[in-house]
Amino acid sequence: MANSALDQSAAARPSSAPLGGKWLLIAFVVGYLALILLVPALNVFVQAMQGGLPGLVATFSDRAFLHAVELTLIATVITVPLNTVFGLCAAIAVANKTFPGRSLLISIIDLPFSISPVVAGLMLVLLFGKQGWFGPLLEASGVQIIFALPGIVMATIFVTMPFIAREVLPALEENGTEQEEAAATLGATPWQTFWRVTLPSIRWSLLYGLILCNARAMGEFGAVAVVSGNISGKTQTLPLFIEEAHVQYNTQGAYTAALLLACLAVVTLVLKVCLERSAGLRPDHH
Repeated sequence: MANSALDQSAAARPSSAPLGGKWLLIAFVVGYLALILLVPALNVFVQAMQGGLPGLVATFSDRAFLHAVELTLIATVITVPLNTVFGLCAAIAVANKTFPGRSLLISIIDLPFSISPVVAGLMLVLLFGKQGWFGPLLEASGVQIIFALPGIVMATIFVTMPFIAREVLPALEENGTEQEEAAATLGATPWQTFWRVTLPSIRWSLLYGLILCNARAMGEFGAVAVVSGNISGKTQTLPLFIEEAHVQYNTQGAYTAALLLACLAVVTLVLKVCLERSAGLRPDHH
């Protein structure tokens, strides 16, 4: 009986060590998130509320702020649908297919993930600026891209381009082609197959990609800062307004605008969680 008790004690020791390591790891993750994410976010909220309701009203009634919000929304409304169409086309084109250059094409789609947004903006300036490759032609045609809305939209499209495609592509490859082939056998046209078979099977991945693309478009700073010129009341988006207000010691305006972006981020996070629950997915399985 004594030996049995010793065996049970020895068997219990290894399990206690992993349990302690687990809580230590959780404490490290929580502490790291608190230091890097939660405390700064809380500070933004506190600083934005220091001026009280009059401070918030003053910022929300500022013309430069309102124009920055409007320009951000316009760029997002243009960017997200265009990238949705591109992402669907790109994912359908490469999913479950084998052809020369497939890996290269996927790598090119992923390229905006690895290129600095500032470099992306500079690339657009070198192409479409007055001294760029297409600058003289655009100037002769009276078309302005850099320091105007088209440049902001192009920069936002570039940095958000992979989100839809990279969310939809795994879903298409997991579903396979059996359902599409069956629909074609029954006489469905490619358009009918897309709307009734393909799109319903990827709807959750598509919506997830839309949320991420929308969040990235609203918060883009680097590429837009290069191509827009950051002209207050003309080409200044909301992230650029925050930076300009901070530089000009307009603390109330900077933190209020940052609070608005933070609220949009929270809404994005809530939608993400709702989609994961609706699709029956766990975050760690996505």
